[in-house]
Amino acid sequence: MGHNYAKPLTSGQKMERLLGRIPPSWHVVMERLAGDAMWRALAHAPGQNGAWSDPHPDPADALEDSWRRNRTVAV
Repeated sequence: MGHNYAKPLTSGQKMERLLGRIPPSWHVVMERLAGDAMWRALAHAPGQNGAWSDPHPDPADALEDSWRRNRTVAV
């Protein structure tokens, strides 16, 4: 019996996919929090105030969190 399981995306693949979805005009900031090796991200449209992501151990997860929070205000 064959197996057809999808491999989960690596952090780099996930980051590449997200950066392809976020419009080039958007402001993107990634920060590594001192002391605990956690990441947070901010991605928002020009002229908008975006919401920071929650802290995540993977920078791609932080960027996805911010993208999900702020994409409804896409212009």
